[in-house]
Amino acid sequence: MTGTPLLDDLRAALGDDGVLTDPDLLRGYQRDEADLCVAGMPAVVTRPRNTAEVVAVVQTAARYGVPVVPQGARTGLAGAANAVDGAVVLSTAAMAEILEIDPVNRIAVVQPGVVNAVLAGEVGKLGLRYPPDPGSWESSTIGGNVSTNAGGMCCVKYGVTTEYVLGLEVVLASGEVLRTGRRTAKGVAGYDLTRLFVGSEGTLGVITEITVALRPAPEESLTLVAVFPSTAAAGTAVAEISARGLTPSLLELLDQTHLRAIEAHQPMGLRTDARALLLAASDTGPRAAADLERLAEVCEAAGADEVFAATDQIEAAALLQARRMAHPAMERFAAEAFPGGNGGLIIDDVAVPRGSLAALLDGVERIAEECGVAIGVVGHAGDGNMHPNIVVDRADPASVERGRRAFDEIMRLALAMGGTCTGEHGVGLLKREWLAQEIGPVGVRVHQAIKAALDPTGLFNPGKIL
Repeated sequence: MTGTPLLDDLRAALGDDGVLTDPDLLRGYQRDEADLCVAGMPAVVTRPRNTAEVVAVVQTAARYGVPVVPQGARTGLAGAANAVDGAVVLSTAAMAEILEIDPVNRIAVVQPGVVNAVLAGEVGKLGLRYPPDPGSWESSTIGGNVSTNAGGMCCVKYGVTTEYVLGLEVVLASGEVLRTGRRTAKGVAGYDLTRLFVGSEGTLGVITEITVALRPAPEESLTLVAVFPSTAAAGTAVAEISARGLTPSLLELLDQTHLRAIEAHQPMGLRTDARALLLAASDTGPRAAADLERLAEVCEAAGADEVFAATDQIEAAALLQARRMAHPAMERFAAEAFPGGNGGLIIDDVAVPRGSLAALLDGVERIAEECGVAIGVVGHAGDGNMHPNIVVDRADPASVERGRRAFDEIMRLALAMGGTCTGEHGVGLLKREWLAQEIGPVGVRVHQAIKAALDPTGLFNPGKIL
């Protein structure tokens, strides 16, 4: 695409290197990592470097009535970053500067394109920590984490992204720049606009600067593995751990399907005969050994076949890396499950009260059998947040339909337990109908009213969330 007024104006604002129109490049910006979600072909990809250039992109797109789809690293799993036909994709990849690290006030100020692991590495040099650690932390950006309110493996103790976002700079649909929040340890003035934008998935504005809270680096951590004869038994152990007031820094569940997929992807000597594995850690330094003993007691009482502690930090790191490999391992497992590499995943992201976890896991097994699909379950057990991975044959409409039916049945089951349709992946395209069921008609109207107030023409990320 060359010579159109839209492109001419964008190039005038960003320069030729900030405006991508090559069709081969555009195809790389069509979608995030969510399988089986529709995606369109953008008209152009823009790569602004600062807030002023974001304003220029937004104002130019608004002038021509072209929708804007903000994107980070496109590691999302709900289709929230998927382009629509003819859209202006606004990539934040070139906005990757850590603007400030303040160890006294324990804050960092970053542009949205800063990669999570890069920020963690920089603050770690000062004895500090940015706790949110989604599975994609080595490639996902802070802006994307904020937009989806990402979680991670340490959420059971440290919470999700929103608990660390103190303030934002946001470009609104009008082109105005809004600053929300604070830099102080305390602050309760006015409506909490910061939290309004956290988790809004680019539908209310474009985040251009983020102020995050930091924490002191944790003490030495010890890791425990418990092997169970069923996923439900592992779920029972999780509920009892919570009931006893124990606070592991990590409590993750891997079912047999995932254990076998990980071992096939990268052999590590995992117990592939186990029906479920709980990975737990305590980062309380000299108290960690005693904490693990209490966790082991609970697991054994819940029926664990085997409980053992990692012998050293190298083994502990390997176990953690095995958990992080769950998604790529399942992608490979799915691809190889059907001829021609046509296997795909429909990934659920439900969270239920911890006391309902065992029943949820039993229910997923029943749904898999009833729908005739393979489902592997992995997730943040300590939060009751599970990711059932439904394996389907993309080339077979009947297989895809069975997978979608399983997805819906799992959603329905989780909501009936008082759960939610998404614990951390966001709503995007994948869960719009289920969000509406979860929040009800009044909740939908409030969402729509907020969208209309901030983005009356529907400029930002159309079709997402609602």
